[in-house]
Amino acid sequence: MPEARRTDVVLLLVALVWGSSYLTAKSAAEAAPVLVVLFLRYLLSTLAGIPVVFATTLRTRPRWTRQEVRIGALLGLSQAAVLLLEMYGVAHTSAANAGLLISLTLVITPLLDRTGGGRMPARFFLAAGLCVLAVGLLTSGHGLGAPGVGDLLILAAAVVRAAHVALVGRLTTGRALRPLQLTAIQTSVGSMLFLTPAAADLDVLAGADGATWLQLAYLALFCSLFAFLAQTWAVQRTSASRASLLLGTEPVWAVAIGLALGGEHLTAFTTLGALLMVTGTYWGQAIERVHRTRTKENTTCLTTTPTAV
Repeated sequence: MPEARRTDVVLLLVALVWGSSYLTAKSAAEAAPVLVVLFLRYLLSTLAGIPVVFATTLRTRPRWTRQEVRIGALLGLSQAAVLLLEMYGVAHTSAANAGLLISLTLVITPLLDRTGGGRMPARFFLAAGLCVLAVGLLTSGHGLGAPGVGDLLILAAAVVRAAHVALVGRLTTGRALRPLQLTAIQTSVGSMLFLTPAAADLDVLAGADGATWLQLAYLALFCSLFAFLAQTWAVQRTSASRASLLLGTEPVWAVAIGLALGGEHLTAFTTLGALLMVTGTYWGQAIERVHRTRTKENTTCLTTTPTAV
């Protein structure tokens, strides 16, 4: 298989895994308390990731730099906030809705990311407005009305996730940071954060069946550890535009899996909302990519143009 096609397949697998995480998390939250699910997800990721760090740094030192520990710990806090909101949100809404609403991150992130090169074009805000309209339709269910608690939590998760992505860009750009080490620190922080809140309910795991443990393992090993590392590997081998296009299929996979495996269904309102959300996020993403590219080109021209003496 050619290198370019192999990279595309990996990115689509990441989008598929992330899209499937909503239904998996919803099912796991029905079998165990949310905080227990989060703790086990982080703990299993940590137990799998740290031995890999030691194995890959067997002959090198240090295994973690101070900078990696500081930045990883900070990102671990923001990542934990995202997953906490997502988990409680998906427990009270459909997996399809959660996957679509969280895609608002794609249009919120450029508004928070100050490394993108100034104010966005007016067309970007039209795309964002289309997404807002889509939110209204998606949260209306069978008719117009106030959004449910789960929908509001997912919307909050989208905002916090956008802030997390912007923070990742600000803290990692231009620094020699290793993705595996950062991931291991983040999952360790999450494990410590959720240990005490989940401790009182850990006894429910004694009665958990094999399906619940498989769901927890899938969330930890595939949706967390594999997805992050595979994304980093693939992005280094393709263009940012192509990577974002393929990873942007996450909400499509979330809807497809929710309908096919979760027994969920879309009403006329939510179908229209889904179409508008996908259209708005892809449109906004395209505008942001073009704007970022032009800003970089203009900056390069300004810095390379000789000045008169």
